[in-house]
Amino acid sequence: MLKKTFLLIVLMTGFVGTMNAEEPEVLNAEVQNAQEVQQEKKTVVEVPQWVKNIKFSGYGMLQYQGEDKEGAHTNTFNLRLARFILDGKIGDFDWRAQIQGTNVKGPGEPTVQLVDLYAEWRKYPEFKIRAGQFKRAFTFENPTHPITQGWYSYAMVINNLSGFGDRTGEKSSGGRDIGLQFSGDLFPNANGRRTFHYQIGVYNGEGINQKDKDNKKDIIGGFWVMPIQGLRIGAFGWTGTRGEMAATYTGYVYSQDGAYVPYPTTMNTTIKSARKNRYALSAEYDKNEYTFRAEYLHSQGYGANLELGDKADGWYAFGIVPVVKSKLHAKARYQTYRDNKEWNRAKTMYEIGLNYFFTKNLQLNAEYALVNERAAHKNHNFVDVELDFRF
Repeated sequence: MLKKTFLLIVLMTGFVGTMNAEEPEVLNAEVQNAQEVQQEKKTVVEVPQWVKNIKFSGYGMLQYQGEDKEGAHTNTFNLRLARFILDGKIGDFDWRAQIQGTNVKGPGEPTVQLVDLYAEWRKYPEFKIRAGQFKRAFTFENPTHPITQGWYSYAMVINNLSGFGDRTGEKSSGGRDIGLQFSGDLFPNANGRRTFHYQIGVYNGEGINQKDKDNKKDIIGGFWVMPIQGLRIGAFGWTGTRGEMAATYTGYVYSQDGAYVPYPTTMNTTIKSARKNRYALSAEYDKNEYTFRAEYLHSQGYGANLELGDKADGWYAFGIVPVVKSKLHAKARYQTYRDNKEWNRAKTMYEIGLNYFFTKNLQLNAEYALVNERAAHKNHNFVDVELDFRF
């Protein structure tokens, strides 16, 4: 009897153990089935390649300036520029959108504006098409990055004759306009380096964020040759109009005291389709942190001050060389601008300075200039210090 009871207990224990051993397999199968059902219900979101290609960047330029010009001393900190940039690529097209904040009107009068918005078809290096708002195809210095350019400002002649604070009174446009441009690089040498560049553009002629006011377009073109690496020599031409130009001049009216003696007074007028005919001759060497550039610009066509006549010109030459490679650069620049193409109103600046690089994205620039203004028959001193950074 005892043996039968013991055998029964053993058999029951084995049966229960078998049941318990099969339960995990059943549970695992159920969990797996549930997971498979959930995975089938999930929606896979694929991010388009053009979104992955978007790059956000920007930079800021902080400034101190001092000047002891007689009757107009300055000693001020300033926010020169802040820019925020989106770059992207869609197929064979590159695109850019850039917004700028600046005290272009003066301290306390900030301006925020769209400066770049364009797309460019770049499938072939020999022929590219750009449409939108972008730099005019005029001079070497105009398209140079404000930080890379290395000075407190672009040269005076560039500012006045290349669509910045233009001679015609056009608002500061950073050398830009709205239009269509064709460009390309030709004639590769044995090493594959292309030795000839061309560009030609059709623009409204009014500057940034402006429609054409006289339905007449500006045509700007240029080319340069690159005989050796780092060297380019070029020429540019520009013909067109500004739709409406506010202008002043000194006229003569009769006095009201009965004497009828003419006396000068400032008068205002509006010029329709103010003519712009310009050309530039340019040369540059830029290699291994050595940069040398010189340009001459000439303009024919009345500006906002009619008394200055219909001609203006100017030139500049500078050199930037490394003192400590990738760390400290020394620089010198000579520049002259003549707003009437005569020496009696020439303004000349003799500049020297240093650029110090904390990192490739953070630099401190300092310069001193002796300024000569022929019209005032006087010299004065100018100092500029900038802290520039990129992100």
